[in-house]
Amino acid sequence: MRKKEFVVGMSGASGAVYAIRLVQELCRHDCRVHLLLSESVWQVFTLEMGWEIRHGDIEAIPGIFGVEGADLHVYHNRDYGAPVASGSHITDGMIVIPCSMGTLSAIANGASDNLLERAADTHLKEGRPLILVPRETPFNKIHLKNLLAAAEAGAKILPAMPGFYHRPQTMEDLIDFVVGKALDAMHVEHNLFRRWGDRDKE
Repeated sequence: MRKKEFVVGMSGASGAVYAIRLVQELCRHDCRVHLLLSESVWQVFTLEMGWEIRHGDIEAIPGIFGVEGADLHVYHNRDYGAPVASGSHITDGMIVIPCSMGTLSAIANGASDNLLERAADTHLKEGRPLILVPRETPFNKIHLKNLLAAAEAGAKILPAMPGFYHRPQTMEDLIDFVVGKALDAMHVEHNLFRRWGDRDKE
């Protein structure tokens, strides 16, 4: 049986922890994951996660993400030889999490200036699922127009907006809610948060 295969793009927007947690869950579910890192992600790793990791050190990613031995493939953002740069490589979908407004603009306007943008463009042109998780506030009119353009092109917009009906007690609960919604959109089963009306988990 073919395992599920996803592309995860990380832009330099705040919220790297969402992508890290998502990759951990996908690996835990034995999915094949292609991880694409923008140039600014490395700085975010230091600022938000406190990680001392050398810029561009993709070999360190499985260990620092805590997914050693998983079916995880990490690429430099200029590696156009990566399988996911071509529409001939079939995946079950792609998610950009978090998605910066710059990356959103490139995707909405069909730019392919790096591997992340190219892979997103490929998913749109092939009619495969593309999920964008914007992490920005407030939005200006340009942001809103780009979100609409991306949605009209076929992307699903899934803002990083945690709910509170599951009564979160920790920051991890809030993170897991957003990651759980992303997994729902990717049709990957999970148990990261209590769903509305599910009293068994209260």
